[in-house]
Amino acid sequence: MLNLVLFGPPGAGKGTQSKKVIDQYGLIHLSTGEIFRANISNETDLGKLAKKYIDEGKLVPDKVTINMLQSEVNKHEQSKGFIFDGFPRTTIQAEALDKFMSSHGTKITGMIALEVPEKELKERLHKRAIDSGRTDDANPTIITNRIAVYNKETAPVKEYYKAQNKFYTIKGEGSIDEIATSIFNTIESIKG
Repeated sequence: MLNLVLFGPPGAGKGTQSKKVIDQYGLIHLSTGEIFRANISNETDLGKLAKKYIDEGKLVPDKVTINMLQSEVNKHEQSKGFIFDGFPRTTIQAEALDKFMSSHGTKITGMIALEVPEKELKERLHKRAIDSGRTDDANPTIITNRIAVYNKETAPVKEYYKAQNKFYTIKGEGSIDEIATSIFNTIESIKG
């Protein structure tokens, strides 16, 4: 089973590249952002709670995120594997994911990190706010806070995967297809 974590700051292109990887490898895409947005639009209790944190540019608490993700994985037990987009965001979440995957007889194959300069991230997020109407991308203060939260709280997760020799870096600049090719080459090297 191929289980990948696609990693990077807000605006790095995780959603775009996830689609390419899904098409190439037949994986199930699990995006915490999409799951949260679906719950927010349906005004579920989880959605209301998540919205409060997201609107402030903060991370949704680990326990809520982990339980939600486990529920989604359990819906697809016959899959070829998963691509986790936006999860794990903390070392606690990474440890919980490892424990959960192990209980299903599988593991994380690798973490692929998209690295993009902060100036480029801000430009992409501003454009995304205009193109898709995502209000969380429209406010420069929230964008700056989201990037700061990533750098402080999320970026340390890469050390967790480095310690397991499962961390791979991809330059997240260039054309969508060039970045996808780099990701595919990395996946092939991971698979052996």
